[in-house]
Amino acid sequence: MKVARHLREVARDPNSVVTIGTFDGVHLGHRAIIRKTVEEAQRRGGRSVAITFDPHPKEVVASLRGPVALLSTVDERIQLIGGEGVDLLLVLEFTYEFSRKDPREFTREYVVGGIGVAEVVVGYDHSFGRDRQGGMEDLLEVGRECGFTVVRVPPFLVDGVAVSSTAVRNALAACDTAKAARLLGRPYSLRGKVVEGDHRGRSLGYPTANIEPDVRSKMIPARGVYAVRMTVGTERFGGMMNIGVRPSVTPNGGEIIEVHLFDASRDLYGAEVEVELIAWLRAERKFGSLEELKNQLADDGERARGALAEFAHRTDKP
Repeated sequence: MKVARHLREVARDPNSVVTIGTFDGVHLGHRAIIRKTVEEAQRRGGRSVAITFDPHPKEVVASLRGPVALLSTVDERIQLIGGEGVDLLLVLEFTYEFSRKDPREFTREYVVGGIGVAEVVVGYDHSFGRDRQGGMEDLLEVGRECGFTVVRVPPFLVDGVAVSSTAVRNALAACDTAKAARLLGRPYSLRGKVVEGDHRGRSLGYPTANIEPDVRSKMIPARGVYAVRMTVGTERFGGMMNIGVRPSVTPNGGEIIEVHLFDASRDLYGAEVEVELIAWLRAERKFGSLEELKNQLADDGERARGALAEFAHRTDKP
């Protein structure tokens, strides 16, 4: 997949099939749209193109409403969209000025005049342009004027409900990692760097790697203890992760993300890692003594190993 960061890097091809979206999380609904784009391009013998935006539009136009909780960074989106077989991904810089573009002006300038287009593929609830004013009728009308067709992909249903980025966020906030994974088609993950901690876990017999997320706006799931897999380079380890303030050992501490790995003792300081959430084990709580905490950690470890073994069994099935 070719990745372009500006329209001038894209050769115009009027036989392109184009889809447009923020694709936050690249969940199963997004993947259905992207796959349809690839299929239609192959049917036409043309080029499949996806357009996305960086930063996420909500980081620019909705920042006054509070922090944005992103399901995927732009690098993660690029990797995930590329995995669907798209020929070209155009990542457009999203600014406030860009957000004020008229929907039809955007389509004519970028899709028709810039990329070239025979067909546009969008989701059932697609909207675009200034204040998301552009809807399906606007797109159909521009298509009639400019000579491209529009394909609308129906909602992708899981448990009878349409998959959406909001549904994924709600699942993670409710500690339902299993539902989040069903909506995404993969476990939710965090990427970041291993940083120096206070070594409290080591003194308890559970050394941990403290993770500093790559992007501050990435959604951090609900506080608690999770069974996880952590990838370091080409190696993958099982473990358990705590997200929280560790009330039993640092009553006035800030929130941290720390991972204890099973069967691994290597020095990870400075390493870039990815942590996948496999199962939620319990909420964070304060213990009456360090001995009680150590006993709970031993129980957490057993449950985490069991959850990881069950996950491996499910995913290894043909």
